[in-house]
Amino acid sequence: MIAPIARVVSDFFTLLMTLVVYGIPNCGTCKKAFAWLEAQDIEYEFVNTKEQPPELAAIATWIAALGIKSMRNTSGQAYRALGEERNSWSDEQWAEVFANEPMLLKRPLFIKDGKAVLVGFRASEAVKLEKLAT
Repeated sequence: MIAPIARVVSDFFTLLMTLVVYGIPNCGTCKKAFAWLEAQDIEYEFVNTKEQPPELAAIATWIAALGIKSMRNTSGQAYRALGEERNSWSDEQWAEVFANEPMLLKRPLFIKDGKAVLVGFRASEAVKLEKLAT
């Protein structure tokens, strides 16, 4: 019984000490981020949000860390289809919408050591990217 518990604890701490990238594999911005991470020799775990949508509790912590405005994928049809009422939604309402429709989450989303550190990707933003390398 001790061995399985030790493995779970070990897996938990490994997850906390890693970089996890949420996105979708065919996203151009995600592809650029993956290429940059690999060029910097930064190891990461990829989570496909279409296949493994994030849970509401995780999304709420990401919103608290990064702010709701930065989390919105405003370039897609799904966002435009929401209508103008989206402008008056609370953070809690947005978290529920993100949980139900992960395509509305801006991508990629970077979680380092269990904490959301960056959303979106531009290789020219070296200061922000330092968060991923340290």
